[in-house]
Amino acid sequence: MPFMPVKFNSQKRVKLAQGLWLIYWLSVIVGIFIFSLGIFFKIELRKRSEMMDNNESHLVPNLLILVGLLACGINAFGGKVCHDSLDPVKFAKWKPMLKPYLMMCCGFNGLLLLTGLLCFLMQFAVYLTLAEGLKNSIKFYKDTDTPGRCFMKRTLDMTQIEFRCCGNNNFRDWFEVQWISNRYLDMSNDLVKDRVLSNVEQKYLMDSVPFSCCNPGSPRPCIQHHLTNNSAHYDYDHRIEELNIWTRGCREALFSYFSSMMSSIGILVLGTIILESADMAGLKYLTTALETMEDPENPECESEGWLLEKGVKETFGDLLTKMKTLGKGNQVDEGGDAQEAAT
Repeated sequence: MPFMPVKFNSQKRVKLAQGLWLIYWLSVIVGIFIFSLGIFFKIELRKRSEMMDNNESHLVPNLLILVGLLACGINAFGGKVCHDSLDPVKFAKWKPMLKPYLMMCCGFNGLLLLTGLLCFLMQFAVYLTLAEGLKNSIKFYKDTDTPGRCFMKRTLDMTQIEFRCCGNNNFRDWFEVQWISNRYLDMSNDLVKDRVLSNVEQKYLMDSVPFSCCNPGSPRPCIQHHLTNNSAHYDYDHRIEELNIWTRGCREALFSYFSSMMSSIGILVLGTIILESADMAGLKYLTTALETMEDPENPECESEGWLLEKGVKETFGDLLTKMKTLGKGNQVDEGGDAQEAAT
């Protein structure tokens, strides 16, 4: 007995075909949107590549681009089939392709599921890449004369301004590195020389941050030097006063940006599976309803459509039997080839 049978007359078949045609072209629009999001995500990763030490993974955006293109092609084909379904002559040429097409749609839904899950699972990899990349970016901030790092200062400054963040974990990360190049240090000055020599690694360390850490919304002029020295500033206590620099770390800010983007895209992709499943179910009903017409010459006659020709249990049983038969056939072929090679 067919699974979920539905009776159709001429009017219902026409409405189903028209509704499916609209849903298929809506799916094409969704495919274009997913493709565009993949391009946008890839561009964003390229823009922040230096912040990730050029180790960022482009697997997710590449999959999004592929899925978007496939969605456009698969759903455009389905829309064309629905458009021609009520014309027996035109539908006849599509009929042999429908079974492989529906199988391809099942595989495409599997790819959508994989892509959607990766949008969530790959967020941890983005977090680790940002942690290592930002750590190195801060370390190389001063190397404006080193080939390959000339624009690191500009990139990091623009990132801190755009995302309203400072340092990797927080602003104190700047205290642990020398972020001013030696070419701008007067080594003949005793204060500079003493600060460098007092450090084990002979680095010029100070409790200061770059200008890009400053919060322009603060009413007080930016205090970016001697942040932990209360006596260096009037009416100032760094332990209780709200600092007028960004206190949020760039790793947190960038990860929040990328994770929210990836989560939103993941939800969209998983939602697309529902839309694609509706397309497949509707097309199956439409094709079976057209095939079971009592009198194909009479478009007004009734017919019956279904999702599966047999019940769910019987269908899966047949599928397993076919897979076992196919596996045994492959084993027999391999055995025959081995015997021929031996002789």
